[in-house]
Amino acid sequence: NNSAIRAMFEEGKRMAAIYGKENVYDFSLGNPNVPVPQVTEAILDVVKNEDFMTLHGYMSNAGFEDVRQTIADSLNKRFGTNFSFKNLIMTVGAASGLNIILKSILNPGDEVIVFAPYFVEYNAYVRNYDGNVVIISPDTETFMPKLDEFEAKITARTKAVIINNPNNPTGVVYDEATIKALAAIMEKKEKEFGTSIVLISDEPYRELAYGGVDVPFVTKFYHNAVVGYSYSKSLSVPGERIGYVVIPDEVDDSAALIGAATIANRVIGCVNAPSLVQKVIKYCIEHEVTVDLETYEKNRNLIYGALTEYGFTCAKPDGAFYLFVKSPVENEKEFCEVAKKHHVLVVPGSSFACPGYVRLAYCVSYEQIERSLPAFKKIAEEYGLCK
Repeated sequence: NNSAIRAMFEEGKRMAAIYGKENVYDFSLGNPNVPVPQVTEAILDVVKNEDFMTLHGYMSNAGFEDVRQTIADSLNKRFGTNFSFKNLIMTVGAASGLNIILKSILNPGDEVIVFAPYFVEYNAYVRNYDGNVVIISPDTETFMPKLDEFEAKITARTKAVIINNPNNPTGVVYDEATIKALAAIMEKKEKEFGTSIVLISDEPYRELAYGGVDVPFVTKFYHNAVVGYSYSKSLSVPGERIGYVVIPDEVDDSAALIGAATIANRVIGCVNAPSLVQKVIKYCIEHEVTVDLETYEKNRNLIYGALTEYGFTCAKPDGAFYLFVKSPVENEKEFCEVAKKHHVLVVPGSSFACPGYVRLAYCVSYEQIERSLPAFKKIAEEYGLCK
């Protein structure tokens, strides 16, 4: 399914070569488009001032202690937590972080629950360690978790639950009440089955939340929660592959899990997160560097306002940079083909286990969205949506 996203991205490049880049409206790939120039400053500063052998030499698999402590201090200040460097492992992006946790906790046949729509690479991550994915069907009214179905599908083999907050592909943010409700159900089931259920919160879009919307820090609401994070979006550096995992002391057998995850970081082939970029992250935290969120919010307001005006039904995103749009026809892949005739590229919802919808990544220029609006209006007219 994830290959469909990449295939659409490649199709966009092919069409741009034929029709001109300015005449192709590619909303397929969630590739950040807002530069963070302070990252370049940080790289130059680190290269100039860090000891060569320290910067480019071997280190602990968990990463530089000073970098981990800087991140821990930042989290403690922002969220009222009590982490030290020992609770953090630097990872090669969020994907590596999720993999080292799953490798550390899964036995063959164990179950991992996910909530549709979801980032379908979770399927591959779980299969890597012979686990089974259990899907909770989507609530297409709110795109919040179906709590009744969630409770019913937890079994004695449930080892983990993955949430993505803010969510890709909907942009929905699970609020504090939702996190507490999930926690209550998991605590009940842990007692019922005598097992431990790890809540894995995948948070690469944490800093991309609009209008003062709060993204709860899950470790405050559930004792068995771990957090995977990536700086791909908050610093616009997806190519650098840098993130971390937080494993709080409150997690069951936390010391054993931290030890296992640190070893897993090596044996899955990552070894450790890139040294130069770790030091860049430390610099950026100390200098309070973040992406300009206003740019994405302006894009969201423009495309959401226009598409709803044209008659499309959309989930209004409170975070991330995606718009999840209901297809005017049951087969959303057919809708994607119609959109492509108008040079608009979107991703089918079946790629996120939610057929009947399409995802638009509005991490593009404001001007591209403006140029695309006549095409969207023609598509709406073709389906008789315009009011």
